[in-house]
Amino acid sequence: MRRFPCLLALLAGLASATGFAPLGWLPVTLLAFALLVGLVAAAPTLRRALALGWWFGLGQFVLGLNWIATAFTYQAAMPAWLGWIAVVLLSLYLAVYPALAAGLAWRWRRHGPVPLLLAAAWTVTEWLRGTMFTGFAWNPVGVVWIDSWVAQAAPWIGTFGLSALTVLAGGALHAAFRRDWRNAALAAAAPLLAMLGGLNVPAAIDAGGDQVHVVQPNIDQDRRNLPSYAYEGIVVLAQLSPRPLPGAPPRLLLWPEAAVDYYLEEDPAARHALASLLRPGDLLLTGGTALIRDDAGHVTAARNSLFAMDAAGRIAARYDKAHLVPYGEYLPMRPLLSAIGLSRLVPGDLDFLPGPGPLSYALPGFGDVGVQICYEIIFPGAVIDQRHRPDFLFNPSNDAWFGAWGPPQHLVQARLRAIEEGMTIVRSTPNGISAVIDPHGRLVRVVPRHAAGAIDIRLPRAAGPTFFSHAANFLSLLFAVLLALTAIAAGRRAR
Repeated sequence: MRRFPCLLALLAGLASATGFAPLGWLPVTLLAFALLVGLVAAAPTLRRALALGWWFGLGQFVLGLNWIATAFTYQAAMPAWLGWIAVVLLSLYLAVYPALAAGLAWRWRRHGPVPLLLAAAWTVTEWLRGTMFTGFAWNPVGVVWIDSWVAQAAPWIGTFGLSALTVLAGGALHAAFRRDWRNAALAAAAPLLAMLGGLNVPAAIDAGGDQVHVVQPNIDQDRRNLPSYAYEGIVVLAQLSPRPLPGAPPRLLLWPEAAVDYYLEEDPAARHALASLLRPGDLLLTGGTALIRDDAGHVTAARNSLFAMDAAGRIAARYDKAHLVPYGEYLPMRPLLSAIGLSRLVPGDLDFLPGPGPLSYALPGFGDVGVQICYEIIFPGAVIDQRHRPDFLFNPSNDAWFGAWGPPQHLVQARLRAIEEGMTIVRSTPNGISAVIDPHGRLVRVVPRHAAGAIDIRLPRAAGPTFFSHAANFLSLLFAVLLALTAIAAGRRAR
């Protein structure tokens, strides 16, 4: 590790990203973090420790976020090769957070074991990454545990706390390799205890919730950008939403983000056409666009919205996406960036405006639903209206932009929100992955990528509010403090 340490850190960062979906190589990620712990512990200076963390983060983000480059191939305003430039530039910035974690662990290494200090620092810096400058919480390293019992610790320590367990497990491997059994046991204790949480997960699913019909039309982004999509898309969605036989119970139709190209609030004919799919008592939840007009009636902006419509063609509720994607749905510093030829990825000249945040809506005959549109689902502690807790959460999304890696990564993060909040989550996407997720993060029903299909199901009931529901990311930060204090106590005992 003494020769070319920054190259080793870069390679370890690349390897760590293989634990993310779709690969899911958890052991490789843990070995990568074992290498990072060793490199940081052996760093001769603070500057070297910061550099090691930065190169590790650069490798992790460049590989893990490769799907962003694919998004650039679906727009004509900018050259497609700019997508990889965007991935690298974003990764150069995001790597600052692992650098800070490595620097903090090195700075305090005299006070306690590096694995515990790095786990504590990683938790805090990952939370900062998901918060600062509107936040980018995609792929916290805690997601690598999604198919293990360790993930069931999320209601107690949050997703960022799961990330600390990833670092600790890597640190335990590093200590074991050095035959430092005391520190190996100390670092492994928390991940092993977290596995016990899986023993409380019931095997049976309480499927006593609302009857829903989730549609995935298998329409890729190229087709969605065609002028003919406004008509063709509705035809495909209608074919997958047939009227049930007489006597069937009322159903809730769930369509993807931006499924409808018509401005429903301003187009009675479009509403009438959609209403023909519904029987009395049915409701349709569909993504679309709402226009914002000034006092003179001129369109000034738009909102990425979800509409609830009944069989009479009335719009019963509208949710507006609150956490918008920078450069995707709006262009920061538009006068400057548009002057040099940059544009946003979503077609159109109008920027989207944000909505008010998580809200729940009472749907007649179907209880309460919460909505998080696409990207919003990745932010721990910011997806549920805690004052009006819904019966389930609907996450309409458009993952058709995101290549082969983006959709499965998006699904994993939705599963973690389900575990954290004890909440059933339903996803509907244009071409995958649509799914029904139970309150323990298990996939109940799935329509895979590049397949047309529908899920007709009675939803699993949501569990009661979890500790995370009440305290949110404070639990992760408290866990980081406990790890730091444990490290200091262990350091004093060793001395």
